[in-house]
Amino acid sequence: MFKQKLQQKLQLRLSPQQIQFVRLLELPAIEMEDRIKQELEENPVLEEGNDLLSERSEADEPGEVENSYDEDGETDLSLGDYMTEDDIPYYKLAEMHDREDRREDIPFSDGISLQDYLLEQLGLRNLSEREKKIGEYIIGNIDDNGYLRRDLTSITDDLIFKAGEDVDEASVQAMLTVIQDLDPAGTGARNLQECLLLQLEKKQQIPCTQLAVTVLKEHFDAFAKKHFDKIRKLMNLNEDEMKQILHEIVALNPKPGNSMAGISDTAVQVMPDFIVETGNDDLTLVMNQRGIPDLHISREYLNMVNDYTKNKANRTAEMREAIQFVRQKLESARWFIDSVRQRQETLQRTMQAIIMLQKEFFLTGDESRLRPMILKDVAQHTGYDISTISRVSNSKYVQTSFGIFPLKFFFTESTQNESGEEISTREVKQIMKEFIDRENKHRPLTDDLLSAMLKEKGYVIARRTVAKYREQMDIPVARLRKEL
Repeated sequence: MFKQKLQQKLQLRLSPQQIQFVRLLELPAIEMEDRIKQELEENPVLEEGNDLLSERSEADEPGEVENSYDEDGETDLSLGDYMTEDDIPYYKLAEMHDREDRREDIPFSDGISLQDYLLEQLGLRNLSEREKKIGEYIIGNIDDNGYLRRDLTSITDDLIFKAGEDVDEASVQAMLTVIQDLDPAGTGARNLQECLLLQLEKKQQIPCTQLAVTVLKEHFDAFAKKHFDKIRKLMNLNEDEMKQILHEIVALNPKPGNSMAGISDTAVQVMPDFIVETGNDDLTLVMNQRGIPDLHISREYLNMVNDYTKNKANRTAEMREAIQFVRQKLESARWFIDSVRQRQETLQRTMQAIIMLQKEFFLTGDESRLRPMILKDVAQHTGYDISTISRVSNSKYVQTSFGIFPLKFFFTESTQNESGEEISTREVKQIMKEFIDRENKHRPLTDDLLSAMLKEKGYVIARRTVAKYREQMDIPVARLRKEL
């Protein structure tokens, strides 16, 4: 017996133009240059250089393809309200085309990234286009240490509502399993326990390895607290067996992404997407437009469509087919030009907000002057979605008077001092490093002592937090820093 029921389902699908914009937004300067060259080669209607007629006059031609509109009749292109220059009074925007002498490729030592390495491996797997898209999105959320810091529900929601993919959490989990099978072992883990287990599962399953798996699965809390005697008794192990298990686990890499540092030491050319210049306590932003030429629609093809529309004698079957092809290319070219324009505008607005929030650093180059800043802060200042800010900050670089920095460098978590004022964790780390650099190497500072010294300076930081910051800076524990 058949049953009928009504079900409401809200689903947001991005238009082809929006998807194209999102993909262009993620590209750094060098890849964007290649993408434009590719489009110029593939679309004969698209040309570079200044056109004699304005873009508005082109839009009035008969060959124009209408934009899609939302329910209110507005063109569905913006991602939010923009800041005005009044919001950043110290800021001056340099015109791109007046600053050619300032643009240059900057040599920068940058080996293959973990994400690129994972994408290369993913491309070798026998996957459908849908599976590849899910896998690529998951990899984009893996941090430099190799961990997936977002839960699968959030990733699934992003794929549905922002990327326009019809997926469920089971599909995302399946692709995460594939990614966790890639090298380096342990990549894609959501916590330390999973990271270590993934590495053990790839090793030869000898008795010692299998026992180590049992320890991590059933007694991880006790292991983390170093209650080894308790584990030994619970598992009925002798001391030698326990030592072998510990040796097996300690040999694992808690930060598998860091192993990528040695894969390639080749110096490559990194083209900064932005240049921030300092002068007289003022900051000037230059957008690096090198490799991003002016683009316009070919007048020849527009005239062809115009002639076909006005001349009835010209409407043969062959000509009708040719005009249909030209119309498709015209639509594609206009979408691409608009996406490039919108990309540049989004990059500019986002960088403006970062400069405003981190003005003290851009003026001084002092890391301790970096203020706490997360993606949400920049999103609030620009009106863009957090996912848009994430795409802008990924794989983009800025050249400053103090060196070249990835945009991710400027995002830092916050903590509080004893007066309740929010401070950057990077500031605390800098002070910790100064303490450790000046310590007596025969009696190095323990985490407890570091915590007490920070408290004297007004930073109330728990010992376990000190230990976390120390590990993030790749500084070993006191007993391993001790010189005999």
